[in-house]
Amino acid sequence: MKLHFEKPTPRQVKRFLVYWLIVIVGNCVASAGSAYFIVPHGFVMGGTTGVGIFVRNLLGAENPGTEWAVTATVYIANIILFIVGAIFLGKRFAAATLAGTLLYPSFMAMHTQLNNLYVQSTGHIIAQNDPLLAAFFGALLFGVGIGIVVRVGASTGGTDIPPLILNKLFGVPIVVTMWALDITIVLIQLVADVTLETVLYGILITLIAALLVDVVSPVGLKRTQVKIISRKYREIRLMILNDLNRGVTMLYGKTGFLQENCYVLLTIVNNREVVRLRNAIQKIDPDAFLMFSVVSEVRGRGFSSEKKALPREREASDLVEVAPDGKPVE
Repeated sequence: MKLHFEKPTPRQVKRFLVYWLIVIVGNCVASAGSAYFIVPHGFVMGGTTGVGIFVRNLLGAENPGTEWAVTATVYIANIILFIVGAIFLGKRFAAATLAGTLLYPSFMAMHTQLNNLYVQSTGHIIAQNDPLLAAFFGALLFGVGIGIVVRVGASTGGTDIPPLILNKLFGVPIVVTMWALDITIVLIQLVADVTLETVLYGILITLIAALLVDVVSPVGLKRTQVKIISRKYREIRLMILNDLNRGVTMLYGKTGFLQENCYVLLTIVNNREVVRLRNAIQKIDPDAFLMFSVVSEVRGRGFSSEKKALPREREASDLVEVAPDGKPVE
């Protein structure tokens, strides 16, 4: 019996390469925030990096060479959590998380070495006299990096895994568990004789990073939803299909004042197409009623798959159109 493998299309190859490029870049940026700003300044944070910082503080952060305790701990913690996650969440989860489990600590080891070379050449760490600046940029890089990874649906592994398990087994909200786990990791640093000020910096870093993840992960995915009510819906519909190359859905409606049956056209466009669509509609029907709203993500033809335009010669007269009352429109 011969196994048949379909040859991937150029589009599939491109999406595969872009996916892995984003995952690699995201992990590289996130680990840079920890290696260049957070760890050298002795800050604390959540996640497996926070656990590594805790181990380093127990060993004595002032002792030379202890920065490698952070990388080693992240490796060990990520691998253990990955195995637990694979057991409870299945093979599909394991395949999607393996890259993040190994990439982040690997990049962190690389950045740590580069930072050591910088310190040896300059005699000081980055932003040595401005801890607030270091905390901000550490959180900025970490949050942006994680946001980039989350954007494509990947995971960095680590402490993302326990909340997923608790959600699957007991229905505990993932966001609540993540926040509780990160704050707990920050607070236990007090056991390692870390000052309260350092812990407060850690809480600040955790909050800024979480905010940036929420901001970055949907960037570029947001679209504008437009609802249109017009007596010239046929012309507007064809303009959207042919000129903008966007899909359109015709919803049944009824006016509130005269209670007349009508169509409500629904379409999704890129933000840069909003003005073009609005001007085109007003040119067709200055009295058209328009509603614009932002949607967080759109998937489907024209956005996450290839566009298909309606042939120009296919006009409304070629279609069997049904009015909102169910009768064919003559």
